Amino acid sequence: MLIDSHCHLNYKGLVEEQGAVLARARARGVTGMLNISTREREWEEIVATAVREPDVWASVGIHPHEADEHPDVDAAKLIAAAAHPRVIGIGESGLDYYYDHSDRDRQRASFRAHIAAARETGLPLIVHTRDAEADTAAIIAEEMGKGAFPALIHCFTASAAFGRQMLALGLSISISGIVTFKNAKALQEAAAELPADRLLIETDAPFLAPVPHRGKTGEPAFVADTAAFLARLRGIETEKLMEQTADNFFKLFGKARA
Repeated sequence: MLIDSHCHLNYKGLVEEQGAVLARARARGVTGMLNISTREREWEEIVATAVREPDVWASVGIHPHEADEHPDVDAAKLIAAAAHPRVIGIGESGLDYYYDHSDRDRQRASFRAHIAAARETGLPLIVHTRDAEADTAAIIAEEMGKGAFPALIHCFTASAAFGRQMLALGLSISISGIVTFKNAKALQEAAAELPADRLLIETDAPFLAPVPHRGKTGEPAFVADTAAFLARLRGIETEKLMEQTADNFFKLFGKARA
Protein backbone atom coordinates (compact mmCIF):
# COMPACT_ATOMS: atom_id res chain seq x y z
CA MET A 1 0.00 0.00 0.00
CA LEU A 2 1.08 3.55 -0.70
CA ILE A 3 -0.80 6.57 0.69
CA ASP A 4 -0.47 10.23 -0.24
CA SER A 5 -1.50 11.74 3.08
CA HIS A 6 -1.88 15.31 1.79
CA CYS A 7 -2.80 16.57 -1.67
CA HIS A 8 -5.08 19.16 -3.26
CA LEU A 9 -6.85 17.37 -6.10
CA ASN A 10 -9.27 20.25 -6.56
CA TYR A 11 -6.57 22.88 -7.07
CA LYS A 12 -5.72 24.43 -10.43
CA GLY A 13 -3.23 22.23 -12.24
CA LEU A 14 -4.89 19.00 -11.10
CA VAL A 15 -8.64 19.57 -11.18
CA GLU A 16 -8.68 20.18 -14.95
CA GLU A 17 -7.57 16.58 -15.56
CA GLN A 18 -8.44 15.00 -12.25
CA GLY A 19 -9.36 11.65 -13.78
CA ALA A 20 -6.00 11.34 -15.53
CA VAL A 21 -4.18 12.47 -12.37
CA LEU A 22 -5.89 9.73 -10.37
CA ALA A 23 -5.16 7.14 -13.06
CA ARG A 24 -1.44 8.02 -13.04
CA ALA A 25 -1.35 7.76 -9.26
CA ARG A 26 -2.99 4.34 -9.30
CA ALA A 27 -0.61 3.16 -12.03
CA ARG A 28 2.31 3.96 -9.70
CA GLY A 29 0.81 1.98 -6.85
CA VAL A 30 -0.88 4.76 -4.90
CA THR A 31 -3.78 3.13 -3.08
CA GLY A 32 -5.15 6.11 -1.16
CA MET A 33 -5.11 9.92 -1.18
CA LEU A 34 -6.28 12.46 1.40
CA ASN A 35 -7.68 15.49 -0.43
CA ILE A 36 -7.18 18.55 1.78
CA SER A 37 -9.40 21.61 2.00
CA THR A 38 -8.19 25.14 2.72
CA ARG A 39 -11.38 27.25 2.33
CA GLU A 40 -15.01 26.64 3.24
CA ARG A 41 -16.17 27.06 -0.36
CA GLU A 42 -14.06 24.01 -1.28
CA TRP A 43 -15.67 21.62 1.20
CA GLU A 44 -18.60 20.52 -0.95
CA GLU A 45 -16.44 19.80 -3.99
CA ILE A 46 -13.76 18.01 -2.00
CA VAL A 47 -16.29 15.80 -0.25
CA ALA A 48 -17.95 15.08 -3.61
CA THR A 49 -14.60 13.92 -5.01
CA ALA A 50 -14.23 11.55 -2.06
CA VAL A 51 -17.75 10.21 -2.55
CA ARG A 52 -17.05 9.60 -6.24
CA GLU A 53 -13.58 8.06 -5.81
CA PRO A 54 -13.30 5.18 -3.31
CA ASP A 55 -9.53 5.67 -2.82
CA VAL A 56 -9.84 9.38 -2.01
CA TRP A 57 -10.80 10.84 1.38
CA ALA A 58 -11.56 14.42 2.41
CA SER A 59 -10.68 16.89 5.13
CA VAL A 60 -12.50 20.06 6.19
CA GLY A 61 -10.62 23.10 7.38
CA ILE A 62 -9.36 26.63 6.87
CA HIS A 63 -5.73 27.32 5.94
CA PRO A 64 -4.06 30.04 8.03
CA HIS A 65 -3.77 32.17 4.88
CA GLU A 66 -7.59 32.19 4.75
CA ALA A 67 -8.28 32.86 8.44
CA ASP A 68 -9.27 36.51 7.91
CA GLU A 69 -11.88 35.49 5.35
CA HIS A 70 -13.52 32.89 7.61
CA PRO A 71 -14.26 34.48 11.00
CA ASP A 72 -17.51 32.50 11.22
CA VAL A 73 -15.90 29.05 10.81
CA ASP A 74 -15.82 27.92 14.42
CA ALA A 75 -15.47 24.51 16.04
CA ALA A 76 -19.21 23.82 15.73
CA LYS A 77 -19.19 24.38 11.96
CA LEU A 78 -16.13 22.15 11.55
CA ILE A 79 -17.66 19.42 13.70
CA ALA A 80 -20.87 19.47 11.66
CA ALA A 81 -18.99 19.24 8.36
CA ALA A 82 -16.76 16.47 9.70
CA ALA A 83 -19.75 14.23 10.32
CA HIS A 84 -19.77 13.19 6.67
CA PRO A 85 -18.52 9.59 6.38
CA ARG A 86 -15.85 10.51 3.80
CA VAL A 87 -14.33 13.28 5.96
CA ILE A 88 -11.48 11.80 7.96
CA GLY A 89 -9.46 14.83 9.12
CA ILE A 90 -9.67 18.44 10.34
CA GLY A 91 -7.59 21.00 8.47
CA GLU A 92 -5.32 22.04 7.20
CA SER A 93 -5.00 24.67 9.88
CA GLY A 94 -2.17 26.26 11.80
CA LEU A 95 0.07 29.30 11.66
CA ASP A 96 1.97 30.91 8.79
CA TYR A 97 4.08 33.89 9.76
CA TYR A 98 6.17 33.74 6.56
CA TYR A 99 3.51 35.29 4.34
CA ASP A 100 1.21 36.75 7.02
CA HIS A 101 -1.74 36.69 4.62
CA SER A 102 -4.04 36.76 7.67
CA ASP A 103 -3.80 38.57 10.98
CA ARG A 104 -1.79 36.53 13.46
CA ASP A 105 -4.39 36.76 16.22
CA ARG A 106 -7.03 35.57 13.74
CA GLN A 107 -4.76 32.68 12.71
CA ARG A 108 -4.31 31.65 16.32
CA ALA A 109 -8.04 31.81 17.03
CA SER A 110 -8.81 29.71 13.95
CA PHE A 111 -6.12 27.21 14.92
CA ARG A 112 -7.68 26.77 18.37
CA ALA A 113 -11.12 26.27 16.82
CA HIS A 114 -9.72 23.49 14.65
CA ILE A 115 -8.07 21.90 17.68
CA ALA A 116 -11.38 21.96 19.53
CA ALA A 117 -13.04 20.25 16.55
CA ALA A 118 -10.31 17.60 16.43
CA ARG A 119 -10.69 16.95 20.16
CA GLU A 120 -14.48 16.68 19.91
CA THR A 121 -14.59 14.48 16.79
CA GLY A 122 -11.47 12.42 17.43
CA LEU A 123 -10.38 13.16 13.86
CA PRO A 124 -6.73 14.10 13.36
CA LEU A 125 -5.78 17.76 13.08
CA ILE A 126 -3.63 18.47 10.00
CA VAL A 127 -1.18 21.20 11.03
CA HIS A 128 0.48 23.73 8.73
CA THR A 129 3.29 25.72 10.33
CA ARG A 130 5.79 28.06 8.70
CA ASP A 131 8.08 30.49 10.51
CA ALA A 132 5.86 30.01 13.57
CA GLU A 133 7.48 27.18 15.52
CA ALA A 134 7.32 28.80 18.96
CA ASP A 135 3.64 29.76 18.78
CA THR A 136 2.63 26.48 17.11
CA ALA A 137 4.37 24.46 19.82
CA ALA A 138 2.99 26.63 22.63
CA ILE A 139 -0.61 26.39 21.40
CA ILE A 140 -0.46 22.64 20.80
CA ALA A 141 1.09 22.04 24.24
CA GLU A 142 -1.45 24.28 25.97
CA GLU A 143 -4.38 22.69 24.15
CA MET A 144 -3.13 19.18 24.87
CA GLY A 145 -3.30 20.16 28.52
CA LYS A 146 -7.03 20.77 28.10
CA GLY A 147 -7.58 17.34 26.58
CA ALA A 148 -5.65 15.20 24.12
CA PHE A 149 -6.35 15.25 20.39
CA PRO A 150 -4.73 13.42 17.44
CA ALA A 151 -2.62 15.56 15.12
CA LEU A 152 -0.08 15.55 12.31
CA ILE A 153 2.54 18.09 11.27
CA HIS A 154 2.18 18.12 7.50
CA CYS A 155 5.04 18.93 5.10
CA PHE A 156 7.58 18.96 7.91
CA THR A 157 10.44 21.41 7.30
CA ALA A 158 10.89 22.78 10.81
CA SER A 159 13.82 22.36 13.17
CA ALA A 160 14.78 19.03 14.68
CA ALA A 161 14.00 20.50 18.11
CA PHE A 162 10.47 21.36 17.03
CA GLY A 163 10.08 17.86 15.63
CA ARG A 164 11.11 16.36 18.97
CA GLN A 165 8.59 18.61 20.77
CA MET A 166 5.81 17.43 18.51
CA LEU A 167 6.73 13.77 18.89
CA ALA A 168 6.81 14.18 22.67
CA LEU A 169 3.27 15.59 22.52
CA GLY A 170 2.12 12.53 20.59
CA LEU A 171 1.96 13.99 17.08
CA SER A 172 2.96 12.27 13.86
CA ILE A 173 5.08 13.90 11.14
CA SER A 174 4.59 13.85 7.37
CA ILE A 175 7.47 14.26 4.91
CA SER A 176 6.95 15.81 1.47
CA GLY A 177 8.99 15.90 -1.72
CA ILE A 178 11.12 18.70 -0.24
CA VAL A 179 13.21 15.94 1.36
CA THR A 180 14.53 15.05 -2.12
CA PHE A 181 15.91 18.54 -2.78
CA LYS A 182 19.71 18.89 -2.78
CA ASN A 183 19.63 21.81 -0.34
CA ALA A 184 17.44 19.97 2.20
CA LYS A 185 20.30 18.41 4.18
CA ALA A 186 18.91 19.33 7.61
CA LEU A 187 15.50 17.91 6.69
CA GLN A 188 17.11 14.74 5.34
CA GLU A 189 18.98 14.27 8.61
CA ALA A 190 15.79 14.74 10.61
CA ALA A 191 13.74 12.47 8.34
CA ALA A 192 16.30 9.69 8.64
CA GLU A 193 15.83 9.65 12.42
CA LEU A 194 12.05 9.97 12.77
CA PRO A 195 10.41 7.08 14.63
CA ALA A 196 9.09 4.52 12.16
CA ASP A 197 5.66 4.45 13.83
CA ARG A 198 5.09 8.23 13.53
CA LEU A 199 6.12 8.76 9.89
CA LEU A 200 3.79 9.57 6.99
CA ILE A 201 4.51 10.75 3.43
CA GLU A 202 2.73 13.23 1.17
CA THR A 203 3.00 15.26 -2.00
CA ASP A 204 1.14 18.49 -1.12
CA ALA A 205 0.31 18.35 -4.85
CA PRO A 206 0.15 20.44 -7.00
CA PHE A 207 3.08 21.92 -5.06
CA LEU A 208 6.57 20.66 -4.20
CA ALA A 209 7.15 18.04 -6.89
CA PRO A 210 10.07 15.84 -5.79
CA VAL A 211 13.20 15.06 -7.73
CA PRO A 212 13.17 13.94 -10.59
CA HIS A 213 10.02 15.98 -11.28
CA ARG A 214 11.11 19.23 -9.61
CA GLY A 215 9.72 22.26 -11.40
CA LYS A 216 6.69 20.38 -12.71
CA THR A 217 3.15 20.43 -11.35
CA GLY A 218 3.13 18.03 -8.43
CA GLU A 219 0.67 15.15 -8.38
CA PRO A 220 -0.07 12.17 -6.13
CA ALA A 221 1.79 9.74 -8.41
CA PHE A 222 5.02 11.40 -7.30
CA VAL A 223 4.61 10.16 -3.72
CA ALA A 224 6.25 6.97 -5.04
CA ASP A 225 9.44 8.93 -5.77
CA THR A 226 9.46 10.49 -2.31
CA ALA A 227 8.90 7.06 -0.76
CA ALA A 228 11.84 5.57 -2.68
CA PHE A 229 14.13 8.45 -1.66
CA LEU A 230 13.06 8.30 1.98
CA ALA A 231 13.55 4.54 2.06
CA ARG A 232 17.14 4.92 0.81
CA LEU A 233 17.70 7.66 3.37
CA ARG A 234 16.49 5.40 6.17
CA GLY A 235 18.28 2.29 4.86
CA ILE A 236 15.23 0.13 4.30
CA GLU A 237 13.45 -1.37 1.31
CA THR A 238 10.99 0.93 -0.45
CA GLU A 239 8.18 -1.59 -0.01
CA LYS A 240 8.83 -1.66 3.73
CA LEU A 241 8.63 2.12 3.99
CA MET A 242 5.42 2.15 1.96
CA GLU A 243 3.94 -0.45 4.29
CA GLN A 244 5.03 1.40 7.43
CA THR A 245 3.70 4.78 6.31
CA ALA A 246 0.40 3.29 5.10
CA ASP A 247 -0.05 1.51 8.44
CA ASN A 248 0.69 4.75 10.25
CA PHE A 249 -1.83 6.60 8.10
CA PHE A 250 -4.63 4.17 8.97
CA LYS A 251 -3.72 4.17 12.65
CA LEU A 252 -3.91 7.97 12.73
CA PHE A 253 -6.84 8.41 10.33
CA GLY A 254 -8.86 5.54 11.74
CA LYS A 255 -12.08 6.67 10.05
CA ALA A 256 -10.47 5.86 6.67
CA ARG A 257 -10.63 2.15 7.46
CA ALA A 258 -14.41 2.29 7.18
